[in-house]
Amino acid sequence: MTMPIGISTYAFFWHLSESVEKPYSLDDVLQRSAELGVDLVQICDYAPLAEMDGAQLAAIRRRADALGVRLEVGTKGVRPEHLQNHLRICEALDSRILRTMLKVPDHQPSIEEATQILTDLLPAFERSDVTVAIETYEQVPTPDIVRLVETIDHPRIGICSDPSNTIAILETPKQVIDLVAPRVTNMHIKDFEFTRRTGSIGFQLTGAPLGTGLLDYDYMVDAIRPADKNLSQVLEHWLPWQADEATTLAAEDDWNSIGIAFLKQRTAAGRVAR
Repeated sequence: MTMPIGISTYAFFWHLSESVEKPYSLDDVLQRSAELGVDLVQICDYAPLAEMDGAQLAAIRRRADALGVRLEVGTKGVRPEHLQNHLRICEALDSRILRTMLKVPDHQPSIEEATQILTDLLPAFERSDVTVAIETYEQVPTPDIVRLVETIDHPRIGICSDPSNTIAILETPKQVIDLVAPRVTNMHIKDFEFTRRTGSIGFQLTGAPLGTGLLDYDYMVDAIRPADKNLSQVLEHWLPWQADEATTLAAEDDWNSIGIAFLKQRTAAGRVAR
C-alpha cells in the first residue's frame, strides 16, 4: 500500500495570517501545495470553511481536482451540530478524514460525554464514509483519548497522532507514539526543538524544519506503520515570527520545501514500507 504525503494549512500559518501585507487565499495554498508535489492538503481549523455553502465548497473541490491534490478536513470540537456541519463539508470536498479535538473554549465535555456524542453520530460517519481522527494535544491526556477510542471500538473513530503537542503536559513523544500506534488513522508530522532563552533563563519549545529537530521520525513510522495502513502524513510546523515579514515568509517556504523533501526521501528509501 501507499502512504500519501500531505501538507496542512498550518504549514502556511504566516502566509495565511492577517499579520502580513498580502495574506494567502485558500486557492494560493492549493496552488503552492501542488507545486510542492504533495498528494493532499488538509484544510485544518480554517474558519471560513464552516460557513461555506455547497457552491463554494464545490469550487474548492474543482480547483483541487484540477491541481491533482486530494483534500482532508480538520476542525475543533465535538458538538453534534458542529460535527454534522463538518460531515457536510467532508462530503462536498470528498474528504475521508475529519480531524478534530475534543475541547473548545465554549464546550469542554468529559471523556464520557464525548464518547456518547461520537457513538451517537457513528451512523452519520458511516453514511458519509468519513473517519474521525481525534488529535493528541495538551488539553487532554493521551491515555484519556485512547480510552475514548477503545471504548467506542469502531473503525470510524481513530486518533490523529501529533506527539509534539503533549510535551506541554510532560508526555514524551515516544510515550504518545506507543500509546496511540494501534489506533492512528491520520498523522501530523511536526518537528521541534528546545532552545535556551536570552540570558539562560529557562527554555523555549519551538518548531524546527522536519528532520533537524528532536522528533524521532523513524521510531514513529516504525511504530505506526503508515504505509501498511495507507495513512496520510500531514506536514505541520511551529515557525516563530522572524525578524520581519519577508524573512518569516521565506522561512515558511523553506520549511515546507525541506519537510516535503524529507517525507519524499523517506518514502522512496522504504523507511515506511516495512
